[in-house]
Amino acid sequence: MTVKYKRVLLKLSGESLMGDQKFGISAVMLRYYAQQIKELVDMDVEVAVVIGGGNIFRGLQAAASGIDRVQGDYMGMMATVINGMALQSAMEEIGLYTRLISAIEMKAIAEPYIRRRAIRHLEKGRVVIFSAGTGSPYFTTDSAAALRASEISADVILKGTRVDGIYTADPEKDPTATKFDKLTFAKVISLGLSVMDMTAFTLCQENNLPIIVFDINNADNLKRIVLGEAVGTLVEA
Repeated sequence: MTVKYKRVLLKLSGESLMGDQKFGISAVMLRYYAQQIKELVDMDVEVAVVIGGGNIFRGLQAAASGIDRVQGDYMGMMATVINGMALQSAMEEIGLYTRLISAIEMKAIAEPYIRRRAIRHLEKGRVVIFSAGTGSPYFTTDSAAALRASEISADVILKGTRVDGIYTADPEKDPTATKFDKLTFAKVISLGLSVMDMTAFTLCQENNLPIIVFDINNADNLKRIVLGEAVGTLVEA
């Protein structure tokens, strides 16, 4: 079985962990993602994961709560560590070897981020979960995904969403929206499409790092993507 992408960074939103719940972490969704990742590892694909924290706390909510923006962003980073720990447990339960790496030092629960060590873990077949964003406020987990993917020389960022790609408008609100199968970075910017926030997107563009936006809720999609099938929307140079 020949894979097209040997090293991938999977970007998941914190909200995707909620399942049918209004907040928190769904055990069903944890098992689902763990199983999806295991399928890739069984194909000898090296997998890194960045997960958001929106199911617990989002930095941008802070202003409405009267919390300072910087403080709020750090709270959001902590939320991604909680999600990372939950996903780590779910993956280890089904026999995967994992490493939880945090951009903010917390020795008792996660390794500090050291680029060479993270790459070595991937080479040894361990799933690496990057948590705590970039370690700095004002950066989203999309930016963290773009940064870490660039640093570890990932072949692609796989951005799992609720829809099956990038559309001309939000397909959940506009039934006339049409889907793109392939786009260039320049086209995404000129059309004003929201794939990632601009900081993350520009980083991918500068490092010629392709992004595939796809429906994570279709159980076959991840496997099909790494085998080179056209799934979702591919954004490249």
